[in-house]
Amino acid sequence: MLKRLFDIFASLFGLLILSPVIAFVAWKIRRKLGSPVLFRQVRPGKDGKPFEMIKFRTMRDALDSQGKPLPDEERMTPFGAFLRSSSLDELPELWNVLKGDMSLVGPRPLLMEYLPLYSKEQYRRHEARPGVTGWAQVNGRNAISWEDKFKLDVWYVDNRSFWLDLKIVFLTVKKVLVKDGISAKGEATMSKFTGCDK
Repeated sequence: MLKRLFDIFASLFGLLILSPVIAFVAWKIRRKLGSPVLFRQVRPGKDGKPFEMIKFRTMRDALDSQGKPLPDEERMTPFGAFLRSSSLDELPELWNVLKGDMSLVGPRPLLMEYLPLYSKEQYRRHEARPGVTGWAQVNGRNAISWEDKFKLDVWYVDNRSFWLDLKIVFLTVKKVLVKDGISAKGEATMSKFTGCDK
């Protein structure tokens, strides 16, 4: 109950106090990348239940000769990379937190297509509401392996507390300021998860 009350208060406060920043970023995205300004995608929430996550768009709509999207590193622009490194692209997720789809702190919501690829232990990351930031994000973010990331997610599920959440929020601010672990080596963000040994 305390966690949910904190989520409601913090997300509402964040949306209000950051509204000028959100409006300015939206305007810049419209000018540099065009419409839509928001990136919407169905992601698995608590217990794997789908919800629509919203973020700011960071990539161009660039297609190959077959009409398929080009790789992330070819669609990512310097402006989009800045939005990601500063975590400004995550600001619309405060709306997901206010609605109750997400929490400020929890395992990051990944792709629906990953659900059948998890081991039984890895799937336990869905026992908690997904977060804007999480234990894995302050312990390597995208620069660590999928296996290590999932171990950190499950550790959080087993050890979550209000005070741990406050610690993660503090460490997240620190990570954003030093721009640490933004992407995996040789990737624009993170390589695709293809499953682990079960």
